[in-house]
Amino acid sequence: MTTPIFTPSDFLRDGQMTDIGVAILGDIVLDRYITGSTERVSREAPIPVVVCGQETDNLGGAGNVVMNLRGLDVRVFVAGAVGRDADAEAVTRHLGENNVESRLFERASSTLTKTRLLCGGQQVARFDHERAEELPQKDAEEAVVWLENILDSGGAKAVILSDYGLGFCTPFLCGAVIEAARSRKIPVFVDPRGSDWSRYRGATIATPNLAELSAISGPVKNEDGAVAEAGEKARRGAELEYLLVTRSSRGMSLIAERGVTHVPGRPIEVFDVSGAGDTVIACLAAAFASGFSMRDAVTFANDAAHIVVTRSGTYPINAADILNESAGNAEIGGRIVTRDMAAAICRRWKKDGRVIFTNGCFDVLHAGHIDSLERARALGRSLIVGLNSDRSVRTLKGASRPINNEHDRARLLGALRCVDLVVIFDEDTPSELLSELRPHVLVKGGDYDADSLPGRESVDEVVILPLTEGLSTTETIRKISLTPQPK
Repeated sequence: MTTPIFTPSDFLRDGQMTDIGVAILGDIVLDRYITGSTERVSREAPIPVVVCGQETDNLGGAGNVVMNLRGLDVRVFVAGAVGRDADAEAVTRHLGENNVESRLFERASSTLTKTRLLCGGQQVARFDHERAEELPQKDAEEAVVWLENILDSGGAKAVILSDYGLGFCTPFLCGAVIEAARSRKIPVFVDPRGSDWSRYRGATIATPNLAELSAISGPVKNEDGAVAEAGEKARRGAELEYLLVTRSSRGMSLIAERGVTHVPGRPIEVFDVSGAGDTVIACLAAAFASGFSMRDAVTFANDAAHIVVTRSGTYPINAADILNESAGNAEIGGRIVTRDMAAAICRRWKKDGRVIFTNGCFDVLHAGHIDSLERARALGRSLIVGLNSDRSVRTLKGASRPINNEHDRARLLGALRCVDLVVIFDEDTPSELLSELRPHVLVKGGDYDADSLPGRESVDEVVILPLTEGLSTTETIRKISLTPQPK
């Protein structure tokens, strides 16, 4: 493989991850979150009474690998199994909303689910419906044919086996997938489970954490020498080209025949490690499939893992997170920040003057947008722009939108002198984001009712700016569609 002279983050910035396809086969789980509050103890038993509030769900297990890759703008194919129930419909909905090409087989039992109960931002209980059920041989054979068709069409440049030990990744399936990929010179990435790795024999790389490595080699101390010795033995035993051991705060160790590379961790406040392994294997596969060396791909995955463990729940990485991490003090890149960073910066800015907030899709940036943004900025010391994610734009505008993806739209906004900060939000309204930022002023353009705007309760003042006549994204798209194209 040729090694580009730029980094995986540059690939994201240039939008070239969209040229990469990755196929995933594994155990798909539906993660459900119930947020609640507790203020009293039950009279029936010495347990807290939880008053349940909002309930949300997203993809977990192999599905979380899917979401991490989609967050990087990678094209994704996934094969898994679901029951015949409402949870299966939720899985299908998430895959459809994120433009994932899937092959879902039917489980005899219910869809795999994990339900987490959160109070005050912390998990207080988890309820798993995870009955392991081995994939029938005929379904496994069909899954392999499905993969071979994708590989033969050039759709995928890497394959991931996301094994949660719940039955999809049978010995036959793993062996056939690895053989099919290797015969086509496609790398195979394995998130392993259990004490028998014979099913993964011949894969390109496996990515165990320390506990998973200990499961096949006996207890391993989190020390460089011990990890290298146990890791090399496991690598040779499964005939892997590489082994990547994730070591929590100690970083990662990449083990290959030619030696060991230890990638150090960074001192950060870890909030939740849920799904970090999914982020690692997704970023590793995406970067390696893009042409980067395994060493550079590991560094990329290590940076991404440091981001997701500072978030609550199973948090899939996205390109904006990575770009902000890699931007350092770069003027434009440094303006595109995560929600947590935006909240911290906003608190600091509020001490020095009025902080203005506006939001929108900003798809196909035009002069009307610039006019509104400049007038909003003139109302205070700094301007924060909330940018609708691609998913929320599709919900608001329809399947044909956005024209430009969220990363490109964020870059354009960040390049404007009147914009001080850009933060992408995934909800349909900025209400939740505003409750986190609490700026002084909310600015909107158009015929809005200031008293009923979502998030109004989180600001001191609302300002409605008049729109510039004849300038809108819809009108711009209409004009482009009517313009004769050269033959």
